[in-house]
Amino acid sequence: MKRRLQRINLIALGWLFLLLLGATIAPTSSPPPNLLLTTVAPFHSVHWLGTDPVGRDVWASLLAGARATLQISLPAALLSNILGGTLGAIAGYFGNNRLRIAYGWFAALVLMVSGICALMGPLWQSLGLLVVGAVGLSAGLGWLLSSSRWGSNLLSVPLDDMIQALIALLDSIPLLMLILTVAAIQQPSLSGLIALLTITCWTTPARLLRAATLRTVPLQFVMAAEAAGLPPLRIVRKHIWPTIWPVLLARIPLSIALIIGLETTLSFLGVGLPPEVASWGRLLASSRLAPTAWWLIVCPGTAIFLTIWSLQALTKAKSSTLLASTDVTK
Repeated sequence: MKRRLQRINLIALGWLFLLLLGATIAPTSSPPPNLLLTTVAPFHSVHWLGTDPVGRDVWASLLAGARATLQISLPAALLSNILGGTLGAIAGYFGNNRLRIAYGWFAALVLMVSGICALMGPLWQSLGLLVVGAVGLSAGLGWLLSSSRWGSNLLSVPLDDMIQALIALLDSIPLLMLILTVAAIQQPSLSGLIALLTITCWTTPARLLRAATLRTVPLQFVMAAEAAGLPPLRIVRKHIWPTIWPVLLARIPLSIALIIGLETTLSFLGVGLPPEVASWGRLLASSRLAPTAWWLIVCPGTAIFLTIWSLQALTKAKSSTLLASTDVTK
């Protein structure tokens, strides 16, 4: 059994290495079309994986699609896990009573968020200036109000309930439907798609890190740090985070696999990426123009399957070892 798992790990690592190598040597844009060689079958003297209905080489399209896949999935997975892990750890440690803020600063914060939401539509073209101005005004208002007797009173912020409510709100909407709706509205771009995937895929890491933090907070070394009077953020950064980070590390490959699946689906439906960017999903979609061109389904489909399978195989092989080495899962 152990040797079988080792062979599976070697196969998965080998495929991911080839994927990274292919993305490195891939062209930066889609291969040019050639209308004289449309829908050429594989094993051609020049196009050994064939061409699509507009004459683009399938091999070059696969390499360019690998580059686009890594350019999107790696940053989006890292950012979403960092965002979700940070929010989950903060929610698990601070709960609903640890974080206290003066009434004056809380009122200024509420007014700032309300003002930005109300003026975002009319001042969309000057959104950056709007945010800077709102932050400056709220800072002055918060300092002024907190100087008063009423504004200096402390208010317990239910941070855990707020983050859990946001997670429940995002999870109540089907993920693909939410991403597809927003991607269809916004202008296609790599950075926009990465931002969209980041703000929609952070909920699962947040739940995992919140649960891990709740199991870590009662431990003696955390209680000793609190008794010593260390600042809460330092306790989270120096004592809790080193204990729970393997949970996030085990989740990252699954996040990459999820984001690859979402990006491929969006590309297949024709949204999310600019037209000049090659994608495995776009290559799959070209099979609708030539239903008999089986290679347009087999080649990108095999690449997608092997990539997602490799990531899941590595996660399954390593997660038990990583989690068993921490107090979180004991």
